[in-house]
Amino acid sequence: MTSPVPPSIPSTTTDHPDGDGPAGLMRAAARNLGWLLASRGVLAILSLFYLGIATRSLGVVGFGRFALITGAAQTLATLVAFQSWQVIVQYGVGPLAARDDAALARLFRGSAILDAASALIGAALAWLILELWGEALGIGATLKRATLIFAVIQLLTIRSTPLGILRLRDKFSLAAIADSVTPVARFVGAILVWLIHPTVQGFLVAWGAAEVLTAATYWLMVSRSGDFAMIRHGRGSRHLPREHPGIVRFALSTNASSTLGLSSKQIPLLLVGAAAGPAAAGVFRLASQIAQALAKLSQLISRAAFPEVVKTLRDAPPAILARLMSRLFMGSGLAAGAIMILVLLLGKPVLNLVGGRDFRHAWPILLWLAVAGCLDLATTGVDTVMTALQRAGSVFAIRAAGVGVLFAAAAALTPWYGATGVAMAVTVGSAAVAVLMAIAALRLSRHPR
Repeated sequence: MTSPVPPSIPSTTTDHPDGDGPAGLMRAAARNLGWLLASRGVLAILSLFYLGIATRSLGVVGFGRFALITGAAQTLATLVAFQSWQVIVQYGVGPLAARDDAALARLFRGSAILDAASALIGAALAWLILELWGEALGIGATLKRATLIFAVIQLLTIRSTPLGILRLRDKFSLAAIADSVTPVARFVGAILVWLIHPTVQGFLVAWGAAEVLTAATYWLMVSRSGDFAMIRHGRGSRHLPREHPGIVRFALSTNASSTLGLSSKQIPLLLVGAAAGPAAAGVFRLASQIAQALAKLSQLISRAAFPEVVKTLRDAPPAILARLMSRLFMGSGLAAGAIMILVLLLGKPVLNLVGGRDFRHAWPILLWLAVAGCLDLATTGVDTVMTALQRAGSVFAIRAAGVGVLFAAAAALTPWYGATGVAMAVTVGSAAVAVLMAIAALRLSRHPR
């Protein structure tokens, strides 16, 4: 028998005032997205400044080495980290509606344990990779310690559990505040490094400090709402697989599909670094940093809509699915078209402003990566609905096919076009995913269950 949660822990539930059906879902998702965009707006503006400081302080080669280190650490964190925020939202809606704090506490504690375990495994892998292949990655003895520390910080500051708790509670405003800590801390850190010690190690310290501050803010928000006490008292989390049949399969499949989706944004950088060296990697990284604003937008739409999709589909009739899919497609498609126009108009001036003349060759890379980001954005609604319907295995299969196409295209195009060829391969992979997602959407609208 599991231990009950002490009565001092507050029981907070969230009413859903927007109504049922696709219209209510879109209003609620738009409200959530507004808070997410507020924080990302801060990130977009400040990132131009701190990226400009880093590129001009380190030069093409130095910035490329810095990009390879941070990209490898982020890839490793993506590989081992579970998307426990999706698990919390998927399996927390029922206990939240039933005001079952004991069940929520077990779910929160289990997710926190999962995050901690993945962080420890990732730290061990980071040490092993640096010992075996550090020199091959261009990370010499002077950078190895700083790289390992940064990778461990990246892993230990995984904040998927507090993120899931805040989104389950519809506290997107608090999550937006926590997210805004990262760009502000990086901006302040970049200025201090530029003035005091403008080296790769210095910028790694600044980026690592930003991750620590952001994670601390997330947990502070959760602690102030009383949910941290629920994690501490959530005894019996080992019984979660029995309490929620399918939760293990859902966690594994969502982790696998998100790993493929997110790491495919970092792997091309590592391919460029291995094939053409740090200078080419620096050019590619700057272009991808600007283009990844599109990928961020698709993630924001997915994260804003996912809690509302889960709530809507939990008791909704199958007929509602076709209308929901069409509205999500229309909204994300229009956003993708508008953003592509902005990239065509403003992409080159922004690139020249941030990177300067040394990064002038990044423009075609930026264009190809922008097209890939728009394709990802246009299909994000299908991914969200399929995950909410517990078809994450199908999403994983589609993502795996896209990564396979990406590698095949990169092998064919990189010898001819270099770093631009890798960007073209990213677009080909995203196009393959978009086609498969469209086919899945048609099948899902005809046979939703």
